[in-house]
Amino acid sequence: MWWVTTQKNGASALGLQRVLGLQRYETAWTMLHKLRRAMVRPGRDLLTGRVEIDECYVGGLEEGLPGRLNLGKAMVVVAAQEDGPGIGRIRMRQIVDASAASLIPFVQDSVEPGSVIHTDGWQGYASLESKGYKHDVTIVTRKKKTASELLPRVHRVVSLLKRWLMGTHQGAVSHKHLDYYLDEFTFRFNRRRSRSRGKLFYRLAQQAVSVGPVTACQIIHADKAAKPQDVVAW
Repeated sequence: MWWVTTQKNGASALGLQRVLGLQRYETAWTMLHKLRRAMVRPGRDLLTGRVEIDECYVGGLEEGLPGRLNLGKAMVVVAAQEDGPGIGRIRMRQIVDASAASLIPFVQDSVEPGSVIHTDGWQGYASLESKGYKHDVTIVTRKKKTASELLPRVHRVVSLLKRWLMGTHQGAVSHKHLDYYLDEFTFRFNRRRSRSRGKLFYRLAQQAVSVGPVTACQIIHADKAAKPQDVVAW
């Protein structure tokens, strides 16, 4: 746990296997997944203030399927709290599509009612005001600025996420387990300004005794049940 929390760019199963001198890669992989399940604090505070939200696709290049029509990739919705010109806390979730049925529950689970939600003009966000949020819409199409300039914080987070998945995790993560990798990225990102890595260790240890147990068999069985098409090439 100490080694995992003190690695600036996160820990891969291969790296953990090497550091601990384990014979089996699966043992290190299972250890990391147990820790990822403890990286979400039960009852954690919601984002507040002004929050950018947008969706993205993570995965290999698919030609001929623009925008939200990129089937086969993993769709992830990201919320980034504004902190002046910078980024505050974030939240992430894998979603099945960009419909209101997927997007609105994420917002309600992640952002305090009364906050300002800044999105593009996608209709999936149209009902936010009826849910108790203030909705600031920026139409991205036909603008001189790009989407990454109009919603800079959330696009910065997406860029960092993709780089982390590619660099630390060997370029392949299954859809079935993606949410746990998103939890780890969020855990690290929201504590990136901590000057003491020991505080991350303390927080993870504290949260580890607050979540329910999961066996290695449950984790591995879920992974083996994944279909080949469920694997994303990052």
